[in-house]
Amino acid sequence: MRPLTEQDIRTSFVNCSKGEAKRLAVPRDLDALPWDDLDFLGWRDPGAPDRSHLVTERDGRPVGIALRFPAVRRGFLHRSMCSLCLTTHPGGGVSLMTARKAGPAGREGNSVGLYMCTDLACPLYVRGKKVPDSGARFEESLTVAEQIDRMKGNLAAFLEKLHT
Repeated sequence: MRPLTEQDIRTSFVNCSKGEAKRLAVPRDLDALPWDDLDFLGWRDPGAPDRSHLVTERDGRPVGIALRFPAVRRGFLHRSMCSLCLTTHPGGGVSLMTARKAGPAGREGNSVGLYMCTDLACPLYVRGKKVPDSGARFEESLTVAEQIDRMKGNLAAFLEKLHT
């Protein structure tokens, strides 16, 4: 992913108003992020513990979505799998993230959801740059490049649902 500026991020959101995008908390360490290892930038809002944000590239331009997730925590013995990167996590490591649809459907309250890593570090898990709390990911016969492509496809399918 190409490095993004704060302005790139704020203007990329498709499912919130310009005012909401202007007020959301953007990561402060944009210059220090491992952009070459990111297929999307995801972060939790420190001021609103039930909100996260995700920005990816689509058709050569950044596309951002605002996400919400429940604050419910599961027990440590409960495991869930992320629908994007297929990483399993114990406890609250995976959450159902919901995003308001873009356009009129979103203004009417329609939304779509997907189970995602709560920390939104999917690209780092797939590349082995970050290890989940459970200690490892499942071994797969796919190469890392194929796993990255699958994750990007899963994210693209989710983004497509925001516009339909």
